[in-house]
Amino acid sequence: MKAEYNFYNKIKNWDFSNIKMEEENLTSWDMYKILKENSKEDFKILDLGTAGGEKILKYYPDVKEILGTDFSSQMIKTANENLKKSGKKNIKFRQMDNLHMDTEKDYFDIVTARHTCIDAKQIYDTLKNNGLLIVRGVDKLDCYSLKRLFGKGQAFKDKEPISKIDYENILDAGFKKVELVPIHIREYYKTKEDLLCLLMKTPILDDFSEMEENEEFEKNIDMGKLDLYIKENTTEKGILLIRRYYGITARKM
Repeated sequence: MKAEYNFYNKIKNWDFSNIKMEEENLTSWDMYKILKENSKEDFKILDLGTAGGEKILKYYPDVKEILGTDFSSQMIKTANENLKKSGKKNIKFRQMDNLHMDTEKDYFDIVTARHTCIDAKQIYDTLKNNGLLIVRGVDKLDCYSLKRLFGKGQAFKDKEPISKIDYENILDAGFKKVELVPIHIREYYKTKEDLLCLLMKTPILDDFSEMEENEEFEKNIDMGKLDLYIKENTTEKGILLIRRYYGITARKM
């Protein structure tokens, strides 16, 4: 956990808008569509792993209250800066560890979690009855060709897919109507610099499980291997990166 904290806290720039990339979504599952379809004006929403708050500010519905949390103080600082620019009054950001949640019991109508670790039982406790959990996660085979070339990466050596682990934990926590959907996306990066920028900002080629608890984050990418990947995966649309995510929805009933 300490190594993961160091990674996220040391990355200062969370703006991905300058990365030139086209996306081809092969799956119809849409987290934000599900969120809007299930929201009402008087709802309270908790977002776990909120990062710089960009997704909340851009895509979340206008409800009574939204709380975005992240265990990185740097991310929360960025989120609060973005919030100030937006002028929105129904949103708050604060630091919190997803595995040691301190939110009120039976308080939120919806909990969302994007690309972050979760404790299903704690989420269950903070949701109201009939509350909705929406998870969008990064699965084991995400960017697998790239990870295989480098011989490392996030979840690369996991014995079980993260999607399966989350799904079973959510069931064990007492949730009902639990649905798991694989999400397949093709991303096409215009230049090597665009792909490198993504890899510098995300843990795609990092494995926190192999880092020591007191290890400081230092990003090192073998440029020779990256050039080989680009040579083998350049298409007319750009440099191909195959993403593997998963979506889960579940009800507290």
